[in-house]
Amino acid sequence: MGTYFENVNKVAYEGKSSKNPSAFKYYNPEEVIGGKTMKDHLRFSVAYWHTFTADGTDPFGAGTMERPWDRFSGMDLAKARVEAAFELFEKLGVPFFAFHDRDIAPEGKTLSETNENLNTILAMIKEYMKTSNTKLLWNTANMFTNRRFVHGAATACNADVFAYAAAQVKKGLETAKELGAENYVFWGGREGYETLLNTDLKLELDNMARFLHMAVEYAKEIGFTGQFLIEPKPKEPTTHQYDTDAATTISFLTQYGLDESFKLNLEANHATLAGHTFEHELRVARTSGLLGSVDANQGNPLLGWDTDEFPTDLYATTLAMYEILQNGGLGCGGLNFDAKVRRTSFEPDDLVYAHVAGMDSFARGLKVAYKLIEDRVFEDVIAERYSSYTEGIGLDIVEGRANFHTLEAHALHHHNIQNVSGRSEHLKAMLNQYLLEVE
Repeated sequence: MGTYFENVNKVAYEGKSSKNPSAFKYYNPEEVIGGKTMKDHLRFSVAYWHTFTADGTDPFGAGTMERPWDRFSGMDLAKARVEAAFELFEKLGVPFFAFHDRDIAPEGKTLSETNENLNTILAMIKEYMKTSNTKLLWNTANMFTNRRFVHGAATACNADVFAYAAAQVKKGLETAKELGAENYVFWGGREGYETLLNTDLKLELDNMARFLHMAVEYAKEIGFTGQFLIEPKPKEPTTHQYDTDAATTISFLTQYGLDESFKLNLEANHATLAGHTFEHELRVARTSGLLGSVDANQGNPLLGWDTDEFPTDLYATTLAMYEILQNGGLGCGGLNFDAKVRRTSFEPDDLVYAHVAGMDSFARGLKVAYKLIEDRVFEDVIAERYSSYTEGIGLDIVEGRANFHTLEAHALHHHNIQNVSGRSEHLKAMLNQYLLEVE
């Protein structure tokens, strides 16, 4: 095995006073918080696509990334990426990784040849996993890059494309079982429409549901017991994607009887594109019992596309961890860094620095969120704010005893309604205080 990150030793926890860019300042994997180690709370994962296949290309310029494995091509390149990947996993000490099928092995001229390429790399990954502490968080199928998916995959107007996508996911589920994946993700990169003028919307939604039901049945057939996840995104590349946000996706799952088979994999940058905060998406999923996993990144609110930046906003990571802790954790899900270094950060060491920054940001968010919950900073405020629903007419409303007659009678005798301030600014100041003071 070659050395691809020769300037970096195994990343260690050195504390907040460290100036070493290759050391953790806040992420101490064995530190126990609320009865669980940081490692078990956070369940970090490296995204194969952004870390090992991205080259920095954008709509206005060619790739900028200088990767030592790029001296190879074809299957040799795929094998070199596996070597580089497990070297980085070991040096970061991450427990998980994630990939699309086409990230790890190139497509051939036929589906059979493509699967042969995939099998070769899967055998190599299995060998590395025998001696590695890093497991597969989830895998998924890339059904958006190849031009066969120009009109979508499960929602394509062409039944031949639907069949090809099914064959690809069939192989993906077999891959998940073979590698012991804890989850399998469905991300509909092109499952949407550009214009309703040429779209049978009901047929496309029905077909997507049929596709997902087939996947559930095949997983049962082969004995894959991992969690199924669906990942919302509102737009880009399509004008409108069917899984536009958490609420829309939950509605779709419920309508088609899939809500017992799927949970959501939520991404911070997708929340931004949908016009929501990340914590909003997490809470919508949590309160529906469908929060499964997280793609940990951040978007730029000034830009209207997926920038997939590494998460460094402590407000966002704290409020995300607040929701995750309130959810009882992520179960078999995790925090997958679906994030890429900037085009200007093109050296291999930058991949290490970026992951360290993201891991530290979520570790800090974990500690602050745990203290906020422990001190009931927001819970007590919320309980007091809605206290009118714990007695009298409010309790009648909650417990279903009220109707328009009883509510009218109540209103006729209560002329002087008194509201209480929501104290938003005070609560934000409290959040600042915890961010600055929690050790």
